[in-house]
Amino acid sequence: MKTLVPKVANSLFFRLLLIFSATVIFFFVIISLSLRQLDQNWRAERVSPIPDFYLNNINQIVDSIGIPPDLRQASQLAQDLSLTIIIRSPHINWQSDEADDLDIHQAQFVRSISAEAQMMTVGDEDVIRVARGGYEYFLNRKVPSLSDYDYFVIYMGLGVAIIVLFLNYWLVRRLLDPVRLLREGAERICEGDLGYRVKTSRTDELGELTHSVNQMADSLQSMLEAKRQLLLAISHELRTPITRAKLQLEFMDDGQVKDNLRDDIDEIDLLIADLIEAERLSGRHYALVAEEVDFTRFVNLTLEPYTGYEGGLNKKFPKRDRSMQIDKLRIRLLLTNLLNNAVRHGRNNPITVAIQFTGSDAVLEVRDQGEGIAKEHLSQISEPFFRPDSSRQRHTGGFGLGLYLCRLIAEAHGGKLEIDSTLGVGTCVRVKLPIKSS
Repeated sequence: MKTLVPKVANSLFFRLLLIFSATVIFFFVIISLSLRQLDQNWRAERVSPIPDFYLNNINQIVDSIGIPPDLRQASQLAQDLSLTIIIRSPHINWQSDEADDLDIHQAQFVRSISAEAQMMTVGDEDVIRVARGGYEYFLNRKVPSLSDYDYFVIYMGLGVAIIVLFLNYWLVRRLLDPVRLLREGAERICEGDLGYRVKTSRTDELGELTHSVNQMADSLQSMLEAKRQLLLAISHELRTPITRAKLQLEFMDDGQVKDNLRDDIDEIDLLIADLIEAERLSGRHYALVAEEVDFTRFVNLTLEPYTGYEGGLNKKFPKRDRSMQIDKLRIRLLLTNLLNNAVRHGRNNPITVAIQFTGSDAVLEVRDQGEGIAKEHLSQISEPFFRPDSSRQRHTGGFGLGLYLCRLIAEAHGGKLEIDSTLGVGTCVRVKLPIKSS
């Protein structure tokens, strides 16, 4: 979760989404402010002085209603003139607009307009009161408000604006889609898949960038392939002089010099064998000679030469064995390298070899109680020719190819190699292999 939040926050598409979201919010704010301003204008109109038209024609309006009041005529006038008309008497309590919440009982006197008419206020609204013939006529000018259709138009406009904004976001995201493809391609090339190429049909700047990245991958693949072929050629060519040296060595008199030469030649021969095997497995077209074996039984047989280890060899095997497809020669090489490392650096402490079957994987662990590996070296320990302590001699530190070979063998089987280590405590190498059976 801690790594996910920075990754999302630094995403170009996430920032783009934030920009468009901010734009949507900006739209909402502007429209809300506009509607609020309109509402304030309507309120201002409602409290503004009644136009002279109404003041000059009060008598005509009341005359049109009549005494006694013609309620049908009053209703028609209220509709035509946008008025709220209230008529009160001991016998009549009528109002043209039932939805209007004017409380005439709270009306307060402001000034007299004529002998019959008075200006009054109810809350923040002006009302004209006319007393005639025992009746009270209250006239209030209605301010037009938004209809349902007006609100429908506003919300439709908002909806269309949001749709347009997210459509723009989708178009921009599609426009920048090669950026995502380039990132995925760079990650795969970084992981060693040099044959991967980013596919694009674009002819714009991003298309040109994609083409440049593909060209860079071509160059890297060509250089690494040339290096691999050169290394294989040199390794093979070295076989001949080493064979001659071994032959000449047999004609030498026995002694310390002969033993030292034999050890050096064997060491060089082992290095060449490891180099050839590593280059075979790191190639794109490596081939495994897979056979069906009982995995626990196979590992147990491989451990037999190490039963005499002084520190002791502990085995933690499951009761039920599993059959799986593996390259016996290479898995034996993997396990032998791990055990040799554990013996070399285990300081004569116990070594534990454990097997677990978890779902579709077989997990092989080799744990020692040696000097351990510093945390800063764990990410590089399985790289070729890497040795944590550069001062080590080769007879104690090896060539730095053992764990590299183990990783290649695990990956060739579709698995992976994991290393956990603590200085002064020991190292645990875990190999996960998929269980494949015929």
